[in-house]
Amino acid sequence: MNFRFYIVLFIFNISFCYAQKADSTLVQGVKVKDSLVQKTSMMQDSLIDRTTQGLKEILVLKDSLSFKTLKDDAYAAKIDQKWLEELYSNALYDTIYKSVSELKYDPVDYPELSTDTLKARLKRLDARTPFNVEYNPSLESVIKSYLKHRRRHLQTLITASAFYFPMFERELDNQNIPLEIKYLAIVESALKPRAKSRVGATGLWQFMFATGKQYGLDVSSYVDERSDPIKSTIAASKYLSDLYRIFGDWDLALAAYNSGPGNVSKAIRRSGGYRNYWNIRHNLPRETAGYLPAFLANMYIFEYAEEHGFTKYKPEIAYFETDTIRVKRMITLDQVSEVTSVPTEKLQFLNPSYKLDVVPFIKEENYSLRLPNEVIGTFVNNEDSIYAYAKAEFEKREKPLPQFFEADDKITYRVKSGDYLGKISRMYAVRVSDIKRWNGLRSNSLKIGQRLTIFPKKPHTSTSSAPKAAVKINLLKAR
Repeated sequence: MNFRFYIVLFIFNISFCYAQKADSTLVQGVKVKDSLVQKTSMMQDSLIDRTTQGLKEILVLKDSLSFKTLKDDAYAAKIDQKWLEELYSNALYDTIYKSVSELKYDPVDYPELSTDTLKARLKRLDARTPFNVEYNPSLESVIKSYLKHRRRHLQTLITASAFYFPMFERELDNQNIPLEIKYLAIVESALKPRAKSRVGATGLWQFMFATGKQYGLDVSSYVDERSDPIKSTIAASKYLSDLYRIFGDWDLALAAYNSGPGNVSKAIRRSGGYRNYWNIRHNLPRETAGYLPAFLANMYIFEYAEEHGFTKYKPEIAYFETDTIRVKRMITLDQVSEVTSVPTEKLQFLNPSYKLDVVPFIKEENYSLRLPNEVIGTFVNNEDSIYAYAKAEFEKREKPLPQFFEADDKITYRVKSGDYLGKISRMYAVRVSDIKRWNGLRSNSLKIGQRLTIFPKKPHTSTSSAPKAAVKINLLKAR
């Protein structure tokens, strides 16, 4: 009996000791886990703080500092490729993108521009701009390559610049930014306000969603102010101004605009503390390495356009020949076109920030419509009739049925005179992007007689044009 008692007591002591050890291990495990969670949280907070402070805190580089002991930042600013796909004019946009991302610096045979002439012109250009427009063989190769291989695209850009540059210069001057920054929009977007990159950078100045919001650009289902020429230029000016305050150099500010300030800071460190763009270029991302040369090459060509045989054509409509009206009711560009006879394509060009070609009306917002000056007065004098017509058109939209029904699988639509994608999409209650996807369209251009495959969401029925005709007659009388 005593023997059994001692055995039981011995087993109990062993179990108790093991339980204490397990409890101790569990407590230690919990402590380790809590420590890991706390450290992970601290690391995440640190990463978030460093990301948001990227524009405010850049490592101060001292001449006496040994860069052999420096390590890269824990968060690497990973900038994906920009400018690959766009909404309008793919050919020109892709050409600009490739000219930057695939920039080559091999000597180019272009006898029309001698090296001595180029040196003299760059010296004069350098004297009147804060950018470092100094001659070097790489820049000479880029300039000559553009002049030799991209003349047609350059002429298109020079013509488009006659509309955009005056508004750019006004806003850049208001923000005390060098006027030559206007040439940056050529490199960024080929002067296409609806240009959109694969990663979502949008507009003339290629703002990402978060950066656009940070600098006051509204992005909603109806509106994308990154495509608004004036508002996006103001935002770009503020962003560039912040970057200049950080780096104290406009060349580096441009590089940071393209790749992010973190990449420029790392390039400075890896280059041993050099701060001249050309001395750190080999340590920048590939796209950014070609960014400033492309900017300077375009600046030179535009400043000496006539010397190289380019013609400065007057644009179809100048910026000062337009004005804005604050809308009092939701209205589509199609409806505005119907009552003013201004082509929808021109209205899209003047109002690129309205994603669905619809100008929304929200009491707390100031959405405006830009129109040619010759129809401003007529629109204002007849706006009650115009808005009544727009309201009647919206009320004609088909209401949801109480039950689901199956529509035909697809129809084939033949393009008629006066048709455009926006009009056809509203006719069948589908998106323009869907029509383009169904038919493999890369642009908004249509040809009379072209056949389109459409999967409609509603049956198409013709509607009376009496209200539209009445408004149009009144407008003609007012003129």
